[in-house]
Amino acid sequence: MRPLPLLTLWLRGFSQVFLQPSPLFGLLCLALIGACAPGLLPGAVLGATAGPAFAHLLRCRQGDTDAGLYGYNAVLIGLLLPLKFAWSPMLVALVLFASLASVLLQRLLLRASRQRHGLPPYTLAFVLLGWTLPALGTLLSLPAAAPLAGLVELPLPTLLEATSRAFGQVIFLDTPLAGALIFLGLLLGAPRAATWALFGAVMVLPVAVFAGIPQGDVHSGLLGMNSALAALALALRGPGPFAPLAGAVLALILQQAMVALGIPFMTAPFIFACLLVLLGERLLRPASRRAPLAGN
Repeated sequence: MRPLPLLTLWLRGFSQVFLQPSPLFGLLCLALIGACAPGLLPGAVLGATAGPAFAHLLRCRQGDTDAGLYGYNAVLIGLLLPLKFAWSPMLVALVLFASLASVLLQRLLLRASRQRHGLPPYTLAFVLLGWTLPALGTLLSLPAAAPLAGLVELPLPTLLEATSRAFGQVIFLDTPLAGALIFLGLLLGAPRAATWALFGAVMVLPVAVFAGIPQGDVHSGLLGMNSALAALALALRGPGPFAPLAGAVLALILQQAMVALGIPFMTAPFIFACLLVLLGERLLRPASRRAPLAGN
């Protein structure tokens, strides 16, 4: 494979975290990880490399590999694990093992989705592994990670800061500037979907006030992360306003339900909200007009 396509494939592992095919957007994400959370960068690079490599060795569909569909889960895993555990040879092995597991899971999910005209897997492989890998790392007695150090934060109004953080938190960047740059990158590549994502991040703020949600959760951006992702993903699938609006609202409800139950939510509310909306649309649509829902 020529160097340029190989680089494009590699960068799409980063861009597809936000459902974007653009390698330039992937480069932006990579640069922000390096600038804002340099301790996480080796894991992200390792995941972005191992995912497509394992997909190639396992003879996964080449089009899926080229699109970055076997890279983004591994990138997220490579970000999550060094966030929790200090770097060591055992952690490197765990990231590689988890990247392989993410490829195997993703292949099964994509195959099932296409064979049965099912629903897109999104980041389900990452979520399933993310629920188990921290416990495995603890079982392996991996030392805990030190607090992250990165860019100095700029003072911003609370509303703007919480909204910006919602975008950065998708890739574990707790920096408003990173989130703002990610949103601008989305706006350049997919203006309508980015606008809906902004709506998803902003709509949670007044809800939080009325619902009495702790200000720390709001300020961190975690409250708006899944609503922004759900609105983004569903806006990319069609022109209507119902799907992204319903997805954003459902993601917020599901996230708060998971918090109440003590379940680590990660991007699970985004996934389940999208699947519920897409399944609802499919059930309401006449059988003659139903189209396959497979895809990232």
